Amino acid sequence: MPHILIVEDETIIRSALRRLLERNQYQVSEAGSVQEAQERYSIPGFDLIVSDLRLPGAPGTELIKLAEGTPVLIMTSYASLRSAVDSMKMGAVDYIAKPFDHDEMLQAVARILRDRQEARNAPAATAASNVRGGGAEKTAESANGEIGIIGSCAAMQDLYSKIRKVAPTDSNVLVQGESGTGKELVARALHNLSRRAKAPLISVNCAAIPETLIESELFGHEKGAFTGASAGRAGLVEAADGGTLFLDEIGELPLEAQARLLRVLQEGEIRRVGSVQSQKVDVRLIAATHRDLKTLAKTGQFREDLYYRLHVIALKLPALRERGNDVLEIAQAFLVRQYSRMGREPLRFAHDAEQAIRHYPWPGNVRELENAIERAVILCEGAEISADLLGIDIELDDLEDDDFGLPGNSQSSSGSHEPTEDLSLEDYFQHFVLEHQDHMTETELARKLGISRKCLWERRQRLGIPRRKSGVTSSP
Repeated sequence: MPHILIVEDETIIRSALRRLLERNQYQVSEAGSVQEAQERYSIPGFDLIVSDLRLPGAPGTELIKLAEGTPVLIMTSYASLRSAVDSMKMGAVDYIAKPFDHDEMLQAVARILRDRQEARNAPAATAASNVRGGGAEKTAESANGEIGIIGSCAAMQDLYSKIRKVAPTDSNVLVQGESGTGKELVARALHNLSRRAKAPLISVNCAAIPETLIESELFGHEKGAFTGASAGRAGLVEAADGGTLFLDEIGELPLEAQARLLRVLQEGEIRRVGSVQSQKVDVRLIAATHRDLKTLAKTGQFREDLYYRLHVIALKLPALRERGNDVLEIAQAFLVRQYSRMGREPLRFAHDAEQAIRHYPWPGNVRELENAIERAVILCEGAEISADLLGIDIELDDLEDDDFGLPGNSQSSSGSHEPTEDLSLEDYFQHFVLEHQDHMTETELARKLGISRKCLWERRQRLGIPRRKSGVTSSP
């Protein structure tokens, strides 16, 4: 069980964080200051240290050198977020803004601990990779160990090949894909396989920073540049100098900030807010979005010149529902990780759970899958996880193809001409509804599809299929 040290002077926050981590099967110790932590514990003996930046006496960054290689996660209030940039320059593994979301904290802790374990296992993984080949059986995780992404479908194999080709270059990369598909994992792989691997990877979620602060956060500011700017601060672009800057949800970046970012890409220099002087930076940019930037550029919502600067290399991450049996492989990896982290005996998926996982469309992609499995492991009382424990809407999605009105189903219309070959369940649903909604009531549509009217309505909302106004009437 991983052992985590919390260093936080506010008792309420420290206690709440301790309870959160203990509920998630972590062993936790705590201290109110760096001095107290030194007096009570052997700091390098912990697996992770979570510390507030501002503490009585020495700041939390003092723990970085005292930890002797143990990762330190810095917590900071939003007003002092730029101070966290300096923390990362001093060796902090990451920072998290207060007040933090519980899920965000747990994800950060799990990722840091996982990265540390993988770093420890790296020599063994390298040795194993040297003996692979011939008829040796290999898992997707070991085969793609240097990339750190699970999956072996054709689309992912093509993605791995492109990552290996692109990573050693300094070209800008645009990672596209739905929310939750793992765009940050691709960014980390590109960074770790590049010549910049020993320099910082600074990750920024453009949608999470208020529009009024985004320019200051990214490019820094001078003293007196705006109300409250009592001192000059470096921005996140400057913090990534020599390394990689990952801008997630770049489609949310305001136009003014886009113009500044374009200068970074064109001239390799930044100018802090309120400054008249520029300074050179050496930054590789990786951007990610789930939006269509080309369309946004045509409508004036995104700078066209910036789009073409970003679109040097485009990597497309497929949605989880498009990855075939990868979903079961990923689910199994999550299951092992969760029951191991919680100190439980090995668990397995029941057949109905596997069917549900395979056929559910996972609109939240890998993130939704991980959350569903974590919930199932917590609630499971036996050795087998059933479909019910996954907590997903499987009224429609746990059906086999022949239950869904695909060829061979006695309910499908013999005179219909639906192109059923190579259609996913989502595609078939959309095609069926659009084909028949003009002459069927909602009740008839739902009955033909083998689902409830509530489920039909929810699917319409998610897929953006409006109900047409027609002569067909249905009861409310």
